[in-house]
Order: sequence, then structure tokens, then C-alpha cells
Amino acid sequence: MELTAQVLSHLPRNTHPDLLLGAEHSDDAGVFRISESAALVQTLDFFPPLVEDPFTFGQIAAANSLSDVYAMGGVPLTAMNIVGFPDKDLPIDVLQQILAGGYERVQKSGAVIVGGHSVRDDEIKYGLSVTGTVHPDRFITNAGALPGDVLVLTKPIGSGVLTSAAKRRLIPESDLSEAIAVMIDLNAAAARAMMAVGVNAATDITGFGLIGHAYELAAASGVLLELEVAAVPLLQQTLDLAANGCLARTYKATQDYLGEKLAANNVDDMLVNILCDAQTSGGLLISLSPDRADMLCTALADGKCKSAAIIGQVRESTEPSISLL
Repeated sequence: MELTAQVLSHLPRNTHPDLLLGAEHSDDAGVFRISESAALVQTLDFFPPLVEDPFTFGQIAAANSLSDVYAMGGVPLTAMNIVGFPDKDLPIDVLQQILAGGYERVQKSGAVIVGGHSVRDDEIKYGLSVTGTVHPDRFITNAGALPGDVLVLTKPIGSGVLTSAAKRRLIPESDLSEAIAVMIDLNAAAARAMMAVGVNAATDITGFGLIGHAYELAAASGVLLELEVAAVPLLQQTLDLAANGCLARTYKATQDYLGEKLAANNVDDMLVNILCDAQTSGGLLISLSPDRADMLCTALADGKCKSAAIIGQVRESTEPSISLL
């Protein structure tokens, strides 16, 4: 998180009359207008395997990449595969299964894979470059949260803990079934719900964890986010496995980066660590007016989203920050 901010701060800012959203506020995707009624939403993401089954890994990686478009309120249109693969060490059918998993999720989204690129690598890596569409006046950013808003989360937290435990052989792969179901689930229904209800800001929860991405939203909007820790839904076994040290390195990096901007008085340290832990293909964190919250939660439930939890509120502040209650 800190490294990304440092690098971007030294790069020139793109300026173009049709570039509606670039990298200024660490948003989930870029938005480029192509007509008065249409804009492109563009993103790219890839990473090494989190699970042993190659088809499932392909599904997870594709869902994670597609999520950035959904977080902006966009609809995926096309996707391109990005692959790193040790072809001298692994049979080619492993790669075929990864790509098949990605294809299945892209098909489910209604988008089309139009190509891609691969390189020989010592480690498997897979993801997508995704292009979606959105109306140039209706896309959602992480910069619109308003004091008085409530915060809604559309998937439970804990995928980082569960996958770390499986890698360390502390749980069998079969115990990942709940986490896998969450990670491969597309955020399409959540995006449709928030666009229908009308919201002020949104972001998806991925590599920087719930708190890291919540802070990006707070910083972009210039507000304080109060998160009610007890209201955050967790995957089964998350607490027990985190207590056994099954956390990614990200949780500590996020806490170090935020420093005094993260207040967690009277909150158990383990819960703080879990909420800072990296997630893969997590849900959307949505900020909206409280009079629309019940409507959104109903729409999320009707869309069979994995969660529809009100987990906090937005407060006015002179210094963007996160407070855990």
C-alpha cells in the first residue's frame, strides 16, 4: 500500500478531456469517455495461486479482476488473459484448467475473452485485463462518501486467513469450500443493486484488506469512517485460524502505513489484524444515505449476495481516518 502510493506520487498525472477518472484516488479502475452516453471502465489484476485446484484458481482470479469494474458500477464487456507459467516444470493441462476456470467466470459475467498474453515464469500467475462500460455521468468512485452515510459490506471477511491456513496444511482443502464460494462469486448482483438504489461511494475489498480499502475511501472522500467490528461478517474458522498465525503479511504493512490514522481502542488486536488482512475477490464496501440502506440490503438479499451487512458510518473529519468501535 505504501509502496504503491510512493511510486504513483512521482509519476506525471495524465490529463485528457475524456479521462474521467485516473489513478488520483487509488480507485478500482480507470474511466474514459468515448461518447456522451458511454465510457470505458478499465482495470488489470493478476496473482499467484491461492488454492491447489487450477480450475478453481482460474475462477477466483477472474472474479477478482472483474470485481474492479463492478465496484465502479460498470458492466464487463471484454477481458484479456494475463499468464505467467513454468511450462518446463508443469504439464500444460494445468494452464488449460486455469484458463478454463477464468473463461467460465467471464462467460458468467456476460463478457467475452478476446485474447491475452503469456510469459514463461518460475511461478504461476494469472488474471485478467477487463474493459467494461458505464454511463459517463453515473459511475461510482471511492471519493463520494458523505458525513451521515452508512457503510454496507456485501461479502464476509476471512479469505486470506483461510487460504493461508490451507497452504500451511492446518486445514484440508475441503475446509475452503465456504471461502471459495465467496471468492468465485461475482459482484455483479451487488453492482446492480447499488446502481438501482443510488449510492455515494464504493470500493471492492481485495489486497489491502477491509481497513486498507476503507481508508482509501476515507482519504478520497476526506472523511472519518467508523467501523463496528462486531457487525463485520466473518467466514467460519477465521478467528481460530488467525489466532494460530494464519495471516498474510499485508495486515502488518497496512497497520504500519496507517499509523495514527487507525484508531482501535478497546478492540481485540486479533480482530484488527483480521480486518487488515488481505482479501481476494472480496465484496463491495458501499457508502450511502441511511434512508436508502434498508432498500440496498433488501436488493442485495434478493440478488443472493453473500452478505448485506451494515458495518459502520461516515463522520465529518478534518483528517481522513478509520476508527474501529
